[in-house]
Amino acid sequence: MNSIQHIFNKKENNLLSIFFTAGFPKLEDTTKVIAKLSNSGVDFIEVGLPYSDPLADGPTIQHSSDVALRNGMNLDVVFKQLQTIKGSNKTPLVLMGYLNQIIKYGEDRFCKEVRDCGIDTVIIPDLPMVEYENHYQQLFEKYGITNVFLITPHTSEERIRKIDSLTNAFIYVVASASITGAKGEVSSAQINYFKRIQAMNLQSKLIVGFGISDNKTFTTACEYMNGAIIGSAFIKELEKNGIEEISNFVRTVKNC
Repeated sequence: MNSIQHIFNKKENNLLSIFFTAGFPKLEDTTKVIAKLSNSGVDFIEVGLPYSDPLADGPTIQHSSDVALRNGMNLDVVFKQLQTIKGSNKTPLVLMGYLNQIIKYGEDRFCKEVRDCGIDTVIIPDLPMVEYENHYQQLFEKYGITNVFLITPHTSEERIRKIDSLTNAFIYVVASASITGAKGEVSSAQINYFKRIQAMNLQSKLIVGFGISDNKTFTTACEYMNGAIIGSAFIKELEKNGIEEISNFVRTVKNC
């Protein structure tokens, strides 16, 4: 059982995850942000590996990646930072990055470093399912790593059920067919999409991302799914008000 499954065993609904980019706003802020989020009561934390050519990231997260890369962030640095909090951090971490980063770094080397940081869940949005089944599934299992697949409003039922059969953590439900970033209120079309997924009675837990930005959108998403991830809105808050205001942001989202 991985760390995310342990979380779901304790709490099935209204889970809040926060995404941020490692090395943003400053290179050494990675572990400080994690500590503050952990103490603020988020359920798990998604750590973004900054990348120059992202597939899914909108302007806000692209900006945070640009800043982090200029700060000197790379995979060696982030792994060293994360190893310093292994054992002391009590909130599960999920790494989000892109396939080319893994290939360039070295697949086995990447997986070993992830494992040595105490992390067991990754999100690789551009990892094709066929590549996962033919190669990466066995590789990840060797190192005790589970992969999170994404679905969108355009994903077929056949593919969703296939993803469900391959899932050991959660399915990332992309709220709209777009890049990351706040979109305002959850639309009726999105609610119908959530209901359609809900009606499939999948075995996997469902976490919504893309466009979740505040208490209203978080609460609406949680009516249909097990929880939600907030990224762009948090990064804007972090850049504007700094690490010390993280707890206030989380309280506002959770309305507590």
